[in-house]
Amino acid sequence: MGMDFHNQQNRLTYTTREANNSWIETISKLISINDISKAADIGCGGGIYSKAMAEVGVTSITGVDFSEAMLEGAKEHCEGYENISLRYGNALETGLDDNSYDLVLERALIHHIKDLQPCFEEAYRILQNDGIYIIQDRTPEDCLLEGDENHIRGYFFELFPQLIEKETKRRFHSQFVIKTLKAAGFKHIKEEKFWEVRKVYENKEQLFKDLSERTGRSILHELDDEELKSLIAHIDKSITTDQDLIEKDRWTIWKAVK
Repeated sequence: MGMDFHNQQNRLTYTTREANNSWIETISKLISINDISKAADIGCGGGIYSKAMAEVGVTSITGVDFSEAMLEGAKEHCEGYENISLRYGNALETGLDDNSYDLVLERALIHHIKDLQPCFEEAYRILQNDGIYIIQDRTPEDCLLEGDENHIRGYFFELFPQLIEKETKRRFHSQFVIKTLKAAGFKHIKEEKFWEVRKVYENKEQLFKDLSERTGRSILHELDDEELKSLIAHIDKSITTDQDLIEKDRWTIWKAVK
């Protein structure tokens, strides 16, 4: 099945939340925001992280996505942010100028890329000398952590182990990411693990609504409606608390310098 990123019905699926402070704090430890005047958000989706960068003081952000539908959603989501511009392109051919950006961010992108080398080379091309490349994605190890009241995603694979192969095959091991970054010319490569707060729900019903709509979760498009109902029922039985649910996801971040 899979998610169709070009379907107009999905254009708002990545616009329904804001970046949590846990993300902003982690990024701020890795880079000096005050030194970033021009950033590119490649695979920007609905513009959630473009907005986050704008709100912490990045002067100019260019969001790039390969889906016209997603860009329409991003335009609505980023309305009023005059320092955010959006354009059509992809991670291998962004259409952006050489040596032009202080920061390139690619969050939740590389698991959609089959060949990382041209992706990393494109980021290298558009970065200024000493520009910073931030990649955020999950390794296979990140994906398969057990589910609990915070790590909701873990329940997906507990109930539907057939999703494990689908998920892990599209994820890269950290050693390979680092090796490919070096081959593309990057230096000072650093890896960091962190738990990002995805969303806070007042109660289970808010969580279940989010899950039933598959909001911002491409992996759930691998399940049909009945399977999704079974998953929600399984999570309902597994989680004992019903108030102030804080959903977190485990990520790996790679920082590299041109």
